[in-house]
Amino acid sequence: MGARSVGAGRNGRPVRPAKGERLADWADGRLGLYPMAKTNLRKVFPDHWSFMLGEVCLYSFIVLILTGVYLTLFFEPSGIEVVYNGSYEPLNGVIMTRAYESTLDISFDVRGGLLIRQIHHWAALVFVAGMLVHMMRVFFTGAFRKPREVNWVFGWTLLFLGIITGLTGYSLPDDLLSGTGVRFAQGAILSVPVVGTYLSFFLFGGEFPGHDIIPRFFPIHVLLLPGIMLGLVVAHLILVFYHKHTQYPGAGRDQKSVVGMPFMPVYMAKAGGFFFLVFGVLSMMGAIATVNPVWAFGPYRPDLVTTGAQPDWYLGFSEGLIRVMPGWEINAFGHTLALGVFIPFSLFPLIMLAIGVYPFIESWITGDTREHHILDRPRNAPTRTGLGVAWLSLYGVLLIGGGNDIVATHLHLSINSITWFVRISFFAVPVLAFVVTRRICMGLQRRDRDKVLHGRESGTIKRLPHGEFVEVHEPLTQAQRFALTQHDQATPYEVGPLVDANGVTRRVGPSRKLRARLARAMYGPDTQIPKPTAEEYRELTSEDHHH
Repeated sequence: MGARSVGAGRNGRPVRPAKGERLADWADGRLGLYPMAKTNLRKVFPDHWSFMLGEVCLYSFIVLILTGVYLTLFFEPSGIEVVYNGSYEPLNGVIMTRAYESTLDISFDVRGGLLIRQIHHWAALVFVAGMLVHMMRVFFTGAFRKPREVNWVFGWTLLFLGIITGLTGYSLPDDLLSGTGVRFAQGAILSVPVVGTYLSFFLFGGEFPGHDIIPRFFPIHVLLLPGIMLGLVVAHLILVFYHKHTQYPGAGRDQKSVVGMPFMPVYMAKAGGFFFLVFGVLSMMGAIATVNPVWAFGPYRPDLVTTGAQPDWYLGFSEGLIRVMPGWEINAFGHTLALGVFIPFSLFPLIMLAIGVYPFIESWITGDTREHHILDRPRNAPTRTGLGVAWLSLYGVLLIGGGNDIVATHLHLSINSITWFVRISFFAVPVLAFVVTRRICMGLQRRDRDKVLHGRESGTIKRLPHGEFVEVHEPLTQAQRFALTQHDQATPYEVGPLVDANGVTRRVGPSRKLRARLARAMYGPDTQIPKPTAEEYRELTSEDHHH
């Protein structure tokens, strides 16, 4: 698009374009932005409250970057020991690292430093929580299916990196609480067979705690991990634009059309307001709710452990695994294998890996190669929904294990009883949650079927001529019936007869047999209620079953 011609005013004289228009013409002539903006700025986005969960993650990440830049200007990542003589008098004369001293200076001497510290910490907690809830929304609705498997992997990687980034940032102040967490991580690293000792020496620069761990964590926390995450966020948003946003079933919505509002100006105006709302809530939390008061813990000393030491909630999963694991050890050839630490230390990334590859496993089981832009209602995928609830219940159980000392002291219970409760629940609760969730989903499917065929209960009681009292049912609208019946009910994959027509035994590989078993478990007759057919609906309505 070339430069616009100069228009004519009322008196016939040429009128120069406004400065903004001239700037836009200049940029378009060099960058070619107009065709791309014309195509994408009017892109339609569906509207639903659950879509805001992803925006909470994005805006919390932006707040993290802004507050992190401010804190970087005043924090000194050094393990050199100094004698504190600052504004917080209870710690005057105490030996501490320069990192801890600079954290105290930020909290008490830098203008707005404590507020920014707390906003940064709260934003980190909300960021990880938002990612977890957002991924659960994507999981339960099947938004990870083709063509969005890669975007699911991007989101999963962001969650994993967010947890690691939180751990490194949590450890930088070098207070007694964070130092206890680093000691916990070092013990887990030492449990790795053969190379554990070498990994620990490399990371800490020698014997624990060493003087290199804080200077090494700092560039990882402020540069490496945020840079990777920023790139993943940009790639994630590009794929959302490219694939178009998923939407819930409803009238006028199918795999090719999107019902919603344009990106500009409606969506951008709402997004801008929501950003400031998130920023305001985080600022309020940072102003009124104390988090990580490092001055109350004191500097880290290897010979001390703070009472009630707890990690941030997103690390409670791995903490609980290690706390409740029996202290198994194997001694062979002069070496000790600490299974009581190594097994739970390995389980956490393995469970996370299973979540990351789930879309590809489900795609392999179903053999579905179609594109999906309409979301599932969780009740219509009871096995998947049951698996998600089972994982969340497992997380909750291990969170109790990660805080078993706090639970014991606050509820006046035996810590041994809590530990055994978590050990048993680790195996029993996910299974129970899966069974109960699937039964609930099946019940909701039956209710939807009855609602389509018989209508909605109105609460109005009618007496029939022969004396019977019945409740009047209001028939659903066509749009409501469509929303309840638009979903596909997959037919489970089958290997077919093992013997062909000529009596020759077919060779069926173990992978195909496994796929058939998993397909029956996910989409067999016991996992879905048949949708009402048009013939059933016409038969019932013609006989006036809706009273």
